[in-house]
Amino acid sequence: MTLNQKTMLLTGASRGIGHATVKLFHEHGWRVLTISRNPFDSNCPWPGGAENHVQADLADPESYPRLIAELSSRIGDHGLDALVNNAGISPKKPDGGRLGVLDCDYQIWIDVLNVNLVSIAMLARGLFPKLKISSGTIVNVTSIVGSRVHPFAGVAYACSKAGLAALTRELAKEFGEFGVRVNAIAPGEIKTSILSAGTEEIVERQIPIGRLGDPMEVAETIKFLCSPESGYINGAEIHINGGQHV
Repeated sequence: MTLNQKTMLLTGASRGIGHATVKLFHEHGWRVLTISRNPFDSNCPWPGGAENHVQADLADPESYPRLIAELSSRIGDHGLDALVNNAGISPKKPDGGRLGVLDCDYQIWIDVLNVNLVSIAMLARGLFPKLKISSGTIVNVTSIVGSRVHPFAGVAYACSKAGLAALTRELAKEFGEFGVRVNAIAPGEIKTSILSAGTEEIVERQIPIGRLGDPMEVAETIKFLCSPESGYINGAEIHINGGQHV
């Protein structure tokens, strides 16, 4: 790490939006730290990636204190310039169908809420001193399903994303006076490996632009929210869905 190099921490880096975001920030000279429940993925390489990766299961609350201590140590005295909360889980039925209320037991709810919502609050709380040092930025990845019923995303996932939008507003209010901005992006149908069969029908019927989004388009918006050019944006949730929400 160089003296003036900025540091970004991203959860869920191994594919899709996370993969694109890591590549973009690295190309712009940032030091990138990553977290996922899997070991470092050689399919998403960048210089220093393996040694800057922390393996942790965000579904396990007992792991949070150790994780935050390790991250704080790695971040060091410079502070944390950006925390991008991208990790999320969306369980499906064995045939790939969505899980409604009648399909979700208590453990599904707990696992989804821990990964998609509670861990984000705990990371923000635990890493606040590092964010405050550098007047850093938090970007939360919500979803279009946080505000509408979706044919593929299950109820626990949808509720977690609606909760994350609320958490974004709460953090923006609480952290703003310390110079830490908090915003969210809400992607729609993005071209990644986790798209469900039938997405093409959504593109045809619901998306005015008439195509899927590209992960790099999402990454560019994240990068903008972590830049000085967005310095007066706080507590916002930006839709990235080609007009699907209108």
